[in-house]
Amino acid sequence: MLPRYLLLVLLLGSTGLAQDDHAKSIEAWRAARVARLTAPDGWLTLVGRHLLAPGENTIGTEPDNSIRLAVGPPYLATVTVAADRTITLTPAPSAILAVNGVPAHRPVALVWQGGEPTRVTFGAANFYVMPRGEGLYLRVRDPEAATRAHFAGLDYFPLDPAWRIEAAWVPFAPARQVNITNMIGITEPAPVPGKAVFTWQGRTVELLPIDEGGDNLFFVLTDLTAGVETYGASRFLYAPKPKPGATTIVLDFNRLQNPPCAFTTFATCPLPPKENRLPFRLTAGEKNYRGAH
Repeated sequence: MLPRYLLLVLLLGSTGLAQDDHAKSIEAWRAARVARLTAPDGWLTLVGRHLLAPGENTIGTEPDNSIRLAVGPPYLATVTVAADRTITLTPAPSAILAVNGVPAHRPVALVWQGGEPTRVTFGAANFYVMPRGEGLYLRVRDPEAATRAHFAGLDYFPLDPAWRIEAAWVPFAPARQVNITNMIGITEPAPVPGKAVFTWQGRTVELLPIDEGGDNLFFVLTDLTAGVETYGASRFLYAPKPKPGATTIVLDFNRLQNPPCAFTTFATCPLPPKENRLPFRLTAGEKNYRGAH
């Protein structure tokens, strides 16, 4: 049997290694997060979000267009939304553009549901159609956007292993539908497969995640740092989805991240449900973005 002092040394050593591994995992996560954010198709490239009206929508940078773009030629195209919500793009006579990489000179259908949307490229910029509620919008990206060129970096609270919490996982059978409102005032139901339950400072906390269909659950939340040290509307947390029969879920709040709306006015970020509005300071993860947007 090992002496007590050796057991203590081994215990402290294993704890130090675990904390070191945690710090390295957070460092790697932060680097990957910045890479995604600053990628040529990342959130920093958004330069427009435009609601399409029924019928014809002329598009370009001249002010007499139905939709005035921030970048591109004076007259780019006409996008027509039919009564059955099918969409056709007709290039302007002088415009140089491509549809899914193929130069286009004649009318072409724009697909916006049932898979990857049709992407229209003009110069370095591009757009595609996205649905939000009952509306159809053009989402415009430009890899040369000022928000990407002048990215100011990310600031964080100090890494704190205490904010890596193993919460109880309580699945819902069946999954519930919870109404989630986004930044532009549209409310839509989202699937919530269960709740994460833990105790913090004597309070019982029950967080509701959204199941987006991947390997992670998506938590939209806010706390008492919001609007002061952190982005006012919300922060996001992704956590590995519990396997069937699991009774716990790991919530590492050191991985809390700002929503896209913290970096651009053209995103449509979800707001937290009332259950995810925490009555205490959550001093972990990303702080307010100090750059312009």
